[in-house]
Amino acid sequence: MTTDVFLTRTAAFLPFPPVSNEDIEDVLGRIGGKASRARRLILRSNGIQSRHYAIDRATGELAMSNAQLTASAIRALGDIGPVDCLVTGTSLPDQLMPNHAVMVHGELGWPRLEVVACAGICLAGATALKHAWLSVRAGDAQRAVATGSELASAVMRGSRFEAELEHKLEALEARPELAFEKDFLRWMLSDGAGAVLLEREPRGPLSLRVDWIDLSSAAHELPVCMYAGAEKNAEGGLDGWGRKTPAEWQSESTFAVKQDVRLLNENIVRATLGEPLAAIIERRGLKSADIDWFLPHLSSQYFVEPVSQCLESLGLPIPRERWFSNLASKGNTGSASPYIMLDELFRSGRIQRGQKLLMFVPESGRFSSGFIYMEAV
Repeated sequence: MTTDVFLTRTAAFLPFPPVSNEDIEDVLGRIGGKASRARRLILRSNGIQSRHYAIDRATGELAMSNAQLTASAIRALGDIGPVDCLVTGTSLPDQLMPNHAVMVHGELGWPRLEVVACAGICLAGATALKHAWLSVRAGDAQRAVATGSELASAVMRGSRFEAELEHKLEALEARPELAFEKDFLRWMLSDGAGAVLLEREPRGPLSLRVDWIDLSSAAHELPVCMYAGAEKNAEGGLDGWGRKTPAEWQSESTFAVKQDVRLLNENIVRATLGEPLAAIIERRGLKSADIDWFLPHLSSQYFVEPVSQCLESLGLPIPRERWFSNLASKGNTGSASPYIMLDELFRSGRIQRGQKLLMFVPESGRFSSGFIYMEAV
């Protein structure tokens, strides 16, 4: 027997004051002392105006860990009382082991409870939400907290690429910036964390009943597009960090986040939106009239029009006034973005009782996607 599950509180934590486009390279640091030639082009395309980094401007070093970011978002939920299940999602935990969730639990100092970590990239936070939702829905947990968090600046600072620059100095004389696949993401990703509380009963002036969460992967047909801790080999597969020497980790910036931009642009809308959403429309009878708020996790404003056109082609047009995104002001925080976006809308007073929300979370790692459907009660 299953029970209804209600999202009763939201929270977000964004470290330090926002960083403008003009200041971004001063905070992240230049590579080899040279300004990026790709920065302005990428920032103009992605539409991000400000973002946050957990970087101490005085020292250029990280001022907090991913676990501390996540714990700060959870504390921002307020006095929530006892919790039975804590589920975290992140792309880049602070360490290879132990998992991110137990580190967050340690930061919080909560009593013993079920703790689960979900891996992935942008979809990791939605996967965490699904586990927490299922735990409450099955009656296994009375109350659960789910999180998404990213500390992208840990691998995006200029100092992290100095060894590679030195190694490839001769080849880079004609092209002083990093390979575009690495430089591209330095201006796309930023830091932040979000959290939600799930319960069996609605609370307060606004709760969201979580009706369904559908996740899927297109890895059966598409190769890796976004990755870290590995390098692509001649066959198009990945050689993980364990196959590389410590010297190669530095000279090749193995732990930098990379993305095949051509593969991304050719497949992201079809593989993460068009095909999975078409199946959902058929299976669940979803109609445009059933969506009062559409919350797409967008890595860039560049994708707004392709997403809109795809929805039209599926017979699910959603007028732009029903869309909500805070990409421009909060940046692309990966698995934390859906939480940070939902928190702003949840607290805005704009959601009315009976309204229905559809959240879309794509991930370019190997083209996974998630759809979360909720109703305001």
